[in-house]
Amino acid sequence: MSVILSASVVRVRDGLPLSASTDCEQSSGMQACRKYFKMLSRRLAQLPDRCILKAGHYNINFISSLGVSYMMLCTENYPNVLAFSFLDELQKEFITTYNVMKTNTAVRPYCFIEFDNFIQRTKQRYNNPRSLSTKINLSDMQMEIKLRPPYQIPMCELGPANGVASAFSVDYKGAGKISSAHQRLEPATLSGIVAFILSLLCGALNLIRGFHAIESLLQSDGEDFNYIIAFFLGTAACLYQCYLLVYYTGWRNVKSFLTFGLICLCNMYLYELRNLWQLFFHVTVGAFVTLQIWLRQAQGKAPDYDV
Repeated sequence: MSVILSASVVRVRDGLPLSASTDCEQSSGMQACRKYFKMLSRRLAQLPDRCILKAGHYNINFISSLGVSYMMLCTENYPNVLAFSFLDELQKEFITTYNVMKTNTAVRPYCFIEFDNFIQRTKQRYNNPRSLSTKINLSDMQMEIKLRPPYQIPMCELGPANGVASAFSVDYKGAGKISSAHQRLEPATLSGIVAFILSLLCGALNLIRGFHAIESLLQSDGEDFNYIIAFFLGTAACLYQCYLLVYYTGWRNVKSFLTFGLICLCNMYLYELRNLWQLFFHVTVGAFVTLQIWLRQAQGKAPDYDV
């Protein structure tokens, strides 16, 4: 019998479960699949936006969009077109019900558990395909899957269900190709744009003061050359923060904290040349930009379904 067994909604950046259906079956195969669910949840940001994992007599299918992934467990003979149509319905309803800010700021697991009601109703419909014949059009989804087939995750890349897993360092093939160096970030917010502008402003101020320090050094021997280095290092740190805010890169959050540390060190060294308000402004802007970098995480390519 081909059926959908369970489904869940997971945040991509950290694998936090936002909502899930209640599983009724307690077989050993289901227990193993739950472990695969957790292992996949921790690696969603490294995977394409549409994938399949074949785990014995079960399939785990998922799609990712706008920083949220929609995952489902079904029997191995459940049609892919119905599986991804089911996930697409979950995605549309979740996006309509909860905005991006709510999902980004959620801190408790299953904080949107009330969405389980919609998951259960939709699962019941898709487990009775006769009821779907007049409600959805699968031709567009069939064409979408044919033109851009889901990436099939090899079991060897995931590792056994006992928690020993390898990194997803494969070179993805097909239309769903997404490399970690070219992942898209979530849409920029107003606070992110303000942070970008303030970081550019701090970089420009450091650059201007650096050139003035060079002029003072050329005119007299009283200027410390280390001040010039500190100003230009501050400029480079501010510009690199702008880069991290706009583009995805590996170890992005770690780099942002290290860059903020460099900004703090430069301003500590320039203590004699700046008053307290200037130091406070530069350090506060650096901290604000670091926070915005942390909040703006990677997302998978948003699927363009027409179902």
